[in-house]
Amino acid sequence: MKMKLTILLLAAVCALHASAQSPYVSLPPQEYAPVRVPHLPASLSFAGERVPLDNYDTRESLRRELLGTIYMHSRTLQTLLATTRYFPVIEPILEKYGIPADFKYLCMAESGLNPNVRSGAGAAGLWQLMPAVGRSYGLETGSNIDERYHIEKSTEAACKHLLSAYERFGSWTMAAAAYNVGETGLATRRDKQRTGNYYDLWLPEETMRYVFRILAFKLLTENPAAYGYVFSAADYDAPLADYREVTVDDAKIDWSAVAVANGTTYKMLRELNHWIRSYEYANPRRTAYTVKVPNEGFRKE
Repeated sequence: MKMKLTILLLAAVCALHASAQSPYVSLPPQEYAPVRVPHLPASLSFAGERVPLDNYDTRESLRRELLGTIYMHSRTLQTLLATTRYFPVIEPILEKYGIPADFKYLCMAESGLNPNVRSGAGAAGLWQLMPAVGRSYGLETGSNIDERYHIEKSTEAACKHLLSAYERFGSWTMAAAAYNVGETGLATRRDKQRTGNYYDLWLPEETMRYVFRILAFKLLTENPAAYGYVFSAADYDAPLADYREVTVDDAKIDWSAVAVANGTTYKMLRELNHWIRSYEYANPRRTAYTVKVPNEGFRKE
């Protein structure tokens, strides 16, 4: 009995001693990749408008978004690699509407160049258009067909939306901010604060960061190696350009049947037509839809 009591006391003392020790385990020294503060350019512009990097708050805001974008490694890398797939489609439409080319970086900030992405708030597609905005520019936004996922049509709608903001505010930087917070919200804050300069406005947190996020993608896209992203031209996503277009206007559309009839699969049809959101679509008005169909050898690109 005495021996048993002694053992129990020793066990209690050992437990007490262990609990008093540091919870951290000593590990041997290891090599880690350096974490660097990104270099800021001496000068920078957005859509031809000067970014006032001589202001401390402007510099710190840009640094913050560069850090967040640079060290979100996998997502940022995938976005950079997708530029060669989607920029050739986006850029001519921006030019057609007189929208500065820098707005392609807004598209990167919005969706990461993922044409299928949908936000928790319901914004969808490359340009993250809300349903009401899409409909206001003539896009169909139903559960079976949603043209906010249509790359060309959504880009045209985004261009019209940006032109509306530019006409109201007279500044492309303010137009970009309005794309995030809305024209009414931006105008209200502009009027209350008596300034129409984005860099001088106190805005919702997301909007105050928004243009700097766009600028971060501009800097990374133009010189990825300067910020630690090293890859070759062969690593970029290839454009999906080897297709033909067919018209579908059946009263009841079976998209799988359309795919098979055109020598492809439903999966490949969806790869080229992200706006198709279901297997079937009741089309009593016989609306004609232009559908991209891959040519033979499409998947070998």
